[in-house]
Amino acid sequence: MPCNEKTLHLVGSIPLDSAVEVYEAFGKPLGPYLGCIPDGEVGLRRHWISRVHFQVFAIHPDIEILRQPRPDDGVERLNPHDTSDSWKFRVRPGVRHIRFGEAGWRLGFARDALASYFVFKTLKRDGALAPHLRFQVSLPMVNSAAPPRIFESDDDCAIVREGYADALGAELDTLVQHIPHDELAIQWDCATELQEAYAGNLDAQLPQVALSAALPAKIALGFHLCFGTLGGWPRFAPDDLGAAVALANAFVEAAGRRVDWMHIPVLDRSDDAFFAPLQNLRLAGAKVHLGMVHNMERFPQRLATARKHLADFGVGAYCGFGRLPPAELPRVLQEHLIAVRALSSHCAAH
Repeated sequence: MPCNEKTLHLVGSIPLDSAVEVYEAFGKPLGPYLGCIPDGEVGLRRHWISRVHFQVFAIHPDIEILRQPRPDDGVERLNPHDTSDSWKFRVRPGVRHIRFGEAGWRLGFARDALASYFVFKTLKRDGALAPHLRFQVSLPMVNSAAPPRIFESDDDCAIVREGYADALGAELDTLVQHIPHDELAIQWDCATELQEAYAGNLDAQLPQVALSAALPAKIALGFHLCFGTLGGWPRFAPDDLGAAVALANAFVEAAGRRVDWMHIPVLDRSDDAFFAPLQNLRLAGAKVHLGMVHNMERFPQRLATARKHLADFGVGAYCGFGRLPPAELPRVLQEHLIAVRALSSHCAAH
C-alpha cells in the first residue's frame, strides 16, 4: 500500500465550539496525512440530519410536526435520544410540492461553509494549516436527510425529498460561486442509502447522485457510507461489505463526473468473509478510505485482513464524532495518530 500524505480521512463532525478549535486540535497534527479537512460541523450541524429536521422541515408552512424528541427534565431537546423519539412529519393535505425559499441559503450549509472557509483560508495563509489541504463540506444526501421513518407516508417522503433535492442543488451553486474550486471538496454523507442498499433497494438510492454532475472538475468529490450511529454504533451490522461495495460502485457510475474518494465503514471484525467483497470495488481511480479507526487494540488485525483483499487504501473513523462527549476527543486524535504509525509500519514491511 503506498504511503503518502493522504493516509487519513476525517468524515465531518468534531464536537468543539468553533472551526478555529477544530483546525487547531485536528488540522495541525493530522494535516500532513489528510487530503481535505472539515470544519467539524460545529454548532447545530453536530446533530447531522436532526439539524435539518428542526431548522428546515419543522418550520416549513406545508409540513406538520407529528412527533419531536422528548425533553430532558423539561428542557427542549432538538436531537433524538434514539429512533423511538425521532422527529416525524406529514405534508399538509392537498400539498403536492414542497418548495424551500431563500434558494442557495435556506438549508444553512452554504452559509456555515462560507463562514468556516474564511477561517480556513486565513489559517492556511498564516501557515497554521498544511498548504495542500482542501476545505471539506459534508452534506447529507437526499435519502438520508429525508428517510421514510420520519414521515407519515411514502408519498410525504417523496414530496419532501424532491424539495430538499432542489434546495441542495441551490446550496451547491452557492458554494461553487464563493469558494475557489481548487480548494473545495464536497462529501455526500450516506447512511439511509447504505441501509437501503443492504435491504435490496440499491437502485432507488441513485437518482440524486446526479447532483454531483454539475460540480466543476476542479472541485474534489467524495462519499461517506455509514452504518448509522443514532442509538449507538452501528445502527445495523451487516454480515459483510458486499452491499457497501455494490453501492460504492453504483455511486461512482452514477455521479456523472470524477469521484476522488470513497469512505466505507468497517465493523470490529477481522475475518476474510467480511472484507472479501472489497476485491469487487470498481471505483475508477477513487481513493478508498476504510472506517477502521476504532477499538485500536484490534486495529492491526483488521488492517492485515483488509490488506489481503484491497492493496491500496487509507483509513478513517467509522463516522463523525458529533455524538461523542468532547472529553473523548484527545483519545480520538491519538487513535488516528496510532493508525498513521501502523500504516507506516505496514508499508515499511511490504
